[in-house]
Amino acid sequence: MPPWLQLMADSLPSLLYAGLVFTVPLTLLSFAGGLALGLAVALIRLFGPRPLVLLVRGYSWLVRGTPLLVQLFVIFYGLPRIGIVFDPFPAALLGFVLSVGAYTSEVIRAAISSVPKAQWEAAYSLGMSWSQAMRRTILPQAGRVAVPPLANSFISLVKDTSLAAVLTVPEMFQAAQRIAATTYEPLLLYLETALIYLLLSTVLTWLQERLEKRFDRHVAPVGAAS
Repeated sequence: MPPWLQLMADSLPSLLYAGLVFTVPLTLLSFAGGLALGLAVALIRLFGPRPLVLLVRGYSWLVRGTPLLVQLFVIFYGLPRIGIVFDPFPAALLGFVLSVGAYTSEVIRAAISSVPKAQWEAAYSLGMSWSQAMRRTILPQAGRVAVPPLANSFISLVKDTSLAAVLTVPEMFQAAQRIAATTYEPLLLYLETALIYLLLSTVLTWLQERLEKRFDRHVAPVGAAS
């Protein structure tokens, strides 16, 4: 086996271990937390009192208008100056949740707004409360609209977790950095890491397409009811 291929084979278990133990949990937790935050922000933007609307609009404006890397640095390296200290993993998780929440809130808000008002009226005519109408009628329809952009956000998040390396989180990219520092072969290690991210993104893209097709099967074609 050529030396370069042997190096990649030897480093693969360490990279996969870092991915499974840190990258995957960080991605899943960040997206789940960000999605919940995004839903709350979207509902406040659409139905909340004006003071809360202004507050969440400011949050969305700030997070979407600044680089994620800068936000991570502020949380991990800046907040200790005022006595707020986070360990590396919670700091990265907080940064990603805030980022995902800001972007998904816009997706969810647009998806909910796309549901015709007649659907609200139909739900109310059946005796549903606002929360029942939202849960049983509006969100299921909005979900079909939101799936593609939310899936894209999830795929982007998988790659963005590599930024956690700057906070010393031992995820996959930092594992590659450590191995490269001892083998003096950064090109091979970074290419190998890129291929793993590419494989993950490819699988997730395939799953996204399957999910979209499944949703499409439950959407009646235009004119079907006539």
